[in-house]
Amino acid sequence: MQAMQLRRIGAPLVPTQVSRPERAPGQLVLQVLACGVCRTDLHVVDGDLPEAQLPLTPGHEIVGRVVDIGSDVEGFALGDRVGVPWLGYTCGQCGYCRSGRENLCGQARFTGYHIDGGYAQFVAADARYCFRLPPEYNDVQAAPLLCAGLIGYRALRMAGDANRLGIYGFGAAAHIVAQVARFQGREVYAFTRQGDVEAQSFARELGAVWAGVSTEPPPAALDAAILFAPVGSLVPAALRAVDKGGRVVCAGIHMSDIPSFPYRILWGERSVLSVANLTRRDGEEFLALAPKVPVRTEVEVLPLGQANDALAKLREGRLRGAAVLVP
Repeated sequence: MQAMQLRRIGAPLVPTQVSRPERAPGQLVLQVLACGVCRTDLHVVDGDLPEAQLPLTPGHEIVGRVVDIGSDVEGFALGDRVGVPWLGYTCGQCGYCRSGRENLCGQARFTGYHIDGGYAQFVAADARYCFRLPPEYNDVQAAPLLCAGLIGYRALRMAGDANRLGIYGFGAAAHIVAQVARFQGREVYAFTRQGDVEAQSFARELGAVWAGVSTEPPPAALDAAILFAPVGSLVPAALRAVDKGGRVVCAGIHMSDIPSFPYRILWGERSVLSVANLTRRDGEEFLALAPKVPVRTEVEVLPLGQANDALAKLREGRLRGAAVLVP
């Protein structure tokens, strides 16, 4: 089968013929129907996440059709359409797993990072971490829900009951979260890089009451802010934008260093917290909620062989919504 492999950190992915994965106990083998391109893929390729096991097939927003089933798998049948997310394995034994915080498991393994992912024609996945997908979404529309949607949903939950919500970095995750936030009756304030009028216009189309540059103060103090842009200097900017008691939620898996800032912008019971991975509960809740909103995913579809082009567009901010690869 064809796969786009990472052979060397920082280098382009290489089109490669590899063996199709064989079923193993507890696993599903899937024919990949679509795979979203996530900023975390960039962090893996660029070496921001240091534990990638090379050679590696990236991709963790996978929509696939079950073509083989390993022993000890229940609840799935040949032909089922399922989604494979970032979280690919946890130990189930540690204190984090036993307390409903499997996203913090020290032995967790992640799709497209520790486990070969969906930039390929077929993929094997632990059945326990696969999701059934809402029938309202076709394959390419469903793919971004599996990370941009899931991580965004977890970040939104961690923002609490904030009414005035700031979103920094208006890409794949933000365009989904904005829709959920508006469905919940929140006001959305969108922050983009300097000169990105297209992203600002896109945010307004999705219901943002204001859209502007990340370094500008919003017209009203925020109750919470979510940072999807992996830019550490936005943390003090967001702290200045939130009201007393407000939260700044850092939703990325990697961020550049946060510069020092005066204590007075943190004082007033403001807080900064991070989002780490996701739980299966997040996935079940969000995938049930998405059709009710209904969330509309904006996608640009490219063939699998153009994975490097998709990553370049993401890196350069040239995507409206999300890129999705189709084998």
